[in-house]
Order: sequence, then C-alpha cells, then structure tokens
Amino acid sequence: MTKYSKQSQDQNEPKGSFLFGKRNYQLMLIGIGFIAIGFILMAGGSSPDVNHFNEAIFNFRRIRLAPTLVLIGLAMQIFAIFANPKKTEK
Repeated sequence: MTKYSKQSQDQNEPKGSFLFGKRNYQLMLIGIGFIAIGFILMAGGSSPDVNHFNEAIFNFRRIRLAPTLVLIGLAMQIFAIFANPKKTEK
C-alpha cells in the first residue's frame, strides 16, 4: 500500500469526528436562512378576484430582491462546503 492509501488516512482521523467544522455548519445555516428569506419574499401576490390581474407580481421584491437572496444563499452553501475546516479550527 502507498503512503496515501485509505488506511493511513483513517489512522490520522479520530473516530466519531464530523466531516465539517463548526464554521462550515454556521455558514450553512446562514445560507439556509438566506434561501428561506428569499422564498418567503417570493410568496404571495394572489388576486382577490380571478378576473382581475394583480400587478404586484412584477414588483422589485419578487423580481429582483428575492431571487438575489436565493442565489446568495446558494453561493454561501457552496462556499461552506468547500471551506477548509482544518484551517479554521485549532
């Protein structure tokens, strides 16, 4: 077996350790919060009368702000997954 084999990696990692560090999980929770807020801001806009068109679906909040928050949340999720947990925790 080579020195980079799975067996040598398992010996360095303590049993029961998490895959991500505390900072990674915090960033993931913040990203989930951004995504949730974005979807909440996109919701609503129903018309009380089915024969009347409601212009509220084209306002700034639903067209620009909410999708931007969802994309920021997704970017934070990607960053949280790729962030190095070993570097941040001592």
